[in-house]
Amino acid sequence: MHNEVQYERMRPRQIVATRQKCPVAYLPLGTIEWHGHHGPTGFDTITSHALAIRCAQATGGLVFPPLWYGESRSEGLIETGAEDRENIHQEMNLPTENFDPGYMRFSCQQQYENYQRLLLHCMHQIQSLGFKLLVFTVGHYPLLDHARAACCVFHQSRWNNKRANMITWAFVGNELIQDTHPDTAGHADYWETSLMLALEPNLIDLNELPKDPKQKPVGIISDRPVQQASADFGEKAITRIVERVSTQVKDRLENPQRYRGHGWQA
Repeated sequence: MHNEVQYERMRPRQIVATRQKCPVAYLPLGTIEWHGHHGPTGFDTITSHALAIRCAQATGGLVFPPLWYGESRSEGLIETGAEDRENIHQEMNLPTENFDPGYMRFSCQQQYENYQRLLLHCMHQIQSLGFKLLVFTVGHYPLLDHARAACCVFHQSRWNNKRANMITWAFVGNELIQDTHPDTAGHADYWETSLMLALEPNLIDLNELPKDPKQKPVGIISDRPVQQASADFGEKAITRIVERVSTQVKDRLENPQRYRGHGWQA
């Protein structure tokens, strides 16, 4: 017996046995951006990957290596959208022009389309490996729309006049528990920091935050002082997310026809 769920770390016999038992693949999505002085720049990807592992351990299935790159670097990032973005550039010792429109040599629209093509490539690849359900665990909120758009396109794709065998689903953790955790949409905030404290506590240093909770930290959007973040809160939220993911995954595996029609919920 083994309890490894990360696809790239497993041998073929292990992969086949796990996939036959539960043909679900998890693909974490995230990015690299500023998450305060107290958190790692890979915050979103690290948490979405760790959450995917928790989900696979609970539901069965396998977790693919996370996708760190490919999203638009011209907008949708804290370095380009925050009111105090110039302070972030200064803290990272980077020139502001590195984040100017045009620096990436592609328009925002081209970057969006390229990212969705990359997601479609990943979906077809994972389908070719024998999975019946692909779940995107999304760590960076703006990527959720792109994942869902790619899911819709994938579901309409045909090969040899046959529709895709695999169904797909994309979620971001906080949306699944809005009824019990309504204030969970900040950036490097109490919510995200609590999740990281539960999943990868060694990557957080709350001592890097201002001593005065009324002082606004650079590049953080939070309605509650980040200094109050706790692993206990994060663990309770993660447990509830995993429970609801398990319910959704079970229904999709048992009733795939519900998710194959036009206008289905991605």
